[in-house]
Amino acid sequence: MNHEAKPSAIESFQKDSIASIVIRNSIPALIAMIMVMVYNLADTFFLGLTHNDLQVTAVSFATPLFMIFMSLGTLFGVGGTSVISRALGENNTERAKKACSFCMWASVAVGIVFMALLWIFLDDVTTMLGASENSIGLTKDYLRIAIGCGVFSMISNCFSAIVRTEGEAMKAMTGTLIGNLLNMILDPIFILGFKWGVVGAAIATVIGNAVAAGYYILYFLKGKSALSISPKYFSCGDKILSGVLSVGISASLANLLVSVSSIVVNAQLSKYADGDMLVAGYGVTAKVIMIVTLIGIGIGSGVQPFLGYCYGAKQKERLTKGIRFSAMFGLIFCFVVSALCFIFAEPIVKIFLTDLTALDSGVHFTRILMSTAWLIGAFAICQNTLQAVGAATPALLASVFRQGIIFIPAVFILKTIMGVDGLIWAQPIADVLSLGLVIWMLWRKISKTDFEAVSAVSD
Repeated sequence: MNHEAKPSAIESFQKDSIASIVIRNSIPALIAMIMVMVYNLADTFFLGLTHNDLQVTAVSFATPLFMIFMSLGTLFGVGGTSVISRALGENNTERAKKACSFCMWASVAVGIVFMALLWIFLDDVTTMLGASENSIGLTKDYLRIAIGCGVFSMISNCFSAIVRTEGEAMKAMTGTLIGNLLNMILDPIFILGFKWGVVGAAIATVIGNAVAAGYYILYFLKGKSALSISPKYFSCGDKILSGVLSVGISASLANLLVSVSSIVVNAQLSKYADGDMLVAGYGVTAKVIMIVTLIGIGIGSGVQPFLGYCYGAKQKERLTKGIRFSAMFGLIFCFVVSALCFIFAEPIVKIFLTDLTALDSGVHFTRILMSTAWLIGAFAICQNTLQAVGAATPALLASVFRQGIIFIPAVFILKTIMGVDGLIWAQPIADVLSLGLVIWMLWRKISKTDFEAVSAVSD
């Protein structure tokens, strides 16, 4: 059945006020990201109730690896969103369907391959993560099962972004919401009720992701979407492959480098005498920082389809106004949340940890990172805008700069100068410098674009 894009959704991008569009599309994405945050906190919270902080340590070691699946899903989700939103702006529904189908089946293929590789090399991977003799067994137990949700995680992360290109922000949110709620319901049952510990947390994660992926697949199978996941539309041609990958790699690399940076910091912390407890403290800090990070990502991903549509429709004035409003909205929102997390760092961290070393380090690390975490809102808006307009190289550079070029060298340099604190202060330095870079690149891209020559196929 052939369906056109819903007029009520797409026409709103043309006619409604910018403030209403940004808020209407950001709030569901924000709620979805908050649910991702709560879901990530749930594992740590219920494992903390076992009063065995080594289980928290094990999940802290495993989480960066598990996030790689999310990064791969983001590759196809953000890349697909960029291609699809610009195609819809040009009223090229056929190309939008091809991009959607490509993202679906590429997610499945890549997910299966990566899952197989991780299972085969699980021992080597666990050692690479830096797990100590005390925590390596628990880390393997968690990963051995959690890896099984790889394909489901990729589909869920991919299509929670793509569904928003049709203006269906509520449906995009619902899939994430269902999966995360189910995970949170199963966590206490499996972790505490059945006393399965990290194994129970992993099983709950697999089931939650599988249900979320099933929701998005069912959404397309009902045939009410202007897009399609049918294999008959699968195509790497018409600049689909290059368009998705050129933009998606930058977003995926951003998440991937977050995982790599966490692995690097965990490995360095584990070398200290109280390494396991320092890793546990940093692991909880990473969860708290995720509160602000996911809010920024939620706002950025929520407005990306609108900004991509404006670019494809050659509406420069509407695009620039949308960028300004979105950036200010994200900056203020993230500042308020960061301030609250800074003030209440101790009671927040106490929810998850009991060991005094882990607790003290978690509170201290959280306050250091919150000093600049509020900048993430503006950074996410600028980066998502670069992705929306198909500026693949600048978006890629922003990702590499923040968590790679600046952060990783800073970790080793500052560790030499400041010790443990230096490992943590590397992130605030990277936050400030990367925001300045991404603002400059976005200004340069918009000011130099000839909007009369813009085409949805010119990736």
